[in-house]
Amino acid sequence: MTNKKKVLVTGLSGLVGSALRDDFQDRYELSSLSRYGTSGIDDAHNFKGNIADIDTIIPAFEGQHTVVHLAADRSANAQWASALRNNFIGVYNVYEAARLTGVKRVVFGSSQHAIGGFYRDEPYKSILAGKYDGIDHGKFKKIDETVPFRPDGYYGASKGYAEGLGSYYSEWHGISSINIRIGWTISDDDPTVTPAGLSMWLSHRDTAQIHVKAVDAADDLMYTVVFAMSDNYWNIFSLEKARQILGYEPQDDAGCDLNLEKGLSYRDDTDYKQHEEDPDSY
Repeated sequence: MTNKKKVLVTGLSGLVGSALRDDFQDRYELSSLSRYGTSGIDDAHNFKGNIADIDTIIPAFEGQHTVVHLAADRSANAQWASALRNNFIGVYNVYEAARLTGVKRVVFGSSQHAIGGFYRDEPYKSILAGKYDGIDHGKFKKIDETVPFRPDGYYGASKGYAEGLGSYYSEWHGISSINIRIGWTISDDDPTVTPAGLSMWLSHRDTAQIHVKAVDAADDLMYTVVFAMSDNYWNIFSLEKARQILGYEPQDDAGCDLNLEKGLSYRDDTDYKQHEEDPDSY
């Protein structure tokens, strides 16, 4: 255990955290930070705190090499009060706690919603709706990291803000900031329930892979933003930067077949909150 890199994950019980947990437990000295604790983590690595209150999270950051920050209001339809507390203030507290405790790297769970305004444009609009007639699969330009921010809500805006904040803490405080624009990680790993899933899906093993690649990236990689989806046939995002900068090689493809009758599970509804008894907790 002592020879492993010390890594703290916020939101380890969430959809993305659950997908990467097994790989992280095998590879790192893994700690968790959450409001209520995380099942299956020993007491010495199971920290409790609220990312909206910096004083409660400082102990979890002490001695960590890397913090993977996933905790947030994950709803694409997040309202302002919740987004402000859990996403804007929360990510500031994470970076500030990292600065105060000497954490070397923050891997941030960003989102494709930071550029969701492009989904109003063709051919992306039609592809995400599953309307493929007339679209030349090999010819349309994929969205890459050079496009401007076009958030599609307070959630998307919070992700763009966090990417900018990471740049500041990297440039002025020497904290490596790796921002992963996650596509769509689904609890049962089946993206066929929606046309958008065929484009945005990030499988569980690809989720784990890209986060491991980010944690293990060279120490001199001080700042980057990359898209993270599986190698989907109808992917509208470029994965070239993730491949070049992090060595990411996605293993899975959502394919072209849909199973619309199945429908989303309760947990995969983006408005679902982990702790329903406390709507302010993430």
